[in-house]
Amino acid sequence: MKVTTDACLFGALVAEVKLKKTTCLDIGTGTGLLSLMLAQKNKTSKIDALEIDTAAATQARENILASPWADRITVFNEDALKFPVGPQAAAGKQYDCIISNPPFFEDDLQSPDKAKNKAKHNSSLTLAQLLRIVDRQLAAEGFFAVLLPYHRVGYFVEEALKQGLFLTRQILVKQTLKHKFFRGILCFKRIEKKLNSKELIIKDLEHNYTPEFSEALKDYYLFL
Repeated sequence: MKVTTDACLFGALVAEVKLKKTTCLDIGTGTGLLSLMLAQKNKTSKIDALEIDTAAATQARENILASPWADRITVFNEDALKFPVGPQAAAGKQYDCIISNPPFFEDDLQSPDKAKNKAKHNSSLTLAQLLRIVDRQLAAEGFFAVLLPYHRVGYFVEEALKQGLFLTRQILVKQTLKHKFFRGILCFKRIEKKLNSKELIIKDLEHNYTPEFSEALKDYYLFL
């Protein structure tokens, strides 16, 4: 699975929320990118990373084992709809932080590559199913962060309300000033609070990264 600029931005903005000692769940970890970024900035967090695709889960384990944070990230090659299993399920495990870059190209033409379909479409996990998982496994005072295409933001916020999840932070992302919004970074909690909303542009009109993007990614990119 490719590492995309918007996924890096999402990981950086979520990781900047300084967490106390917490348990985190990464739904659809892919390469393990988001889990690694979260672990880099939050030194005491324990992270469970779920990935349904076996090849991607194997790659995520390799990436994590090669990092300094391997002792705090566990990869599960599991279907999120069936997780957790065993003793964790019996104990009703909940998480202080849940993050997801979910399958979301629901209305686009699917690829002949079945693995990419699982990663990019709702053939394995719909947005409604994702929200039900979050409702089941998010702790009372925890937060849930998700990366979505801009055209799915309104729908997702409405569906989240049905699960008692309130939008507390929203970052709408453009490629450049001339482009329309193409991604939304959304954070939810079980307690309703005043919405913190902002916009972020990745590149200026000269195709250089903007100061806001560079500030967010400076601890992750070798060259900006």
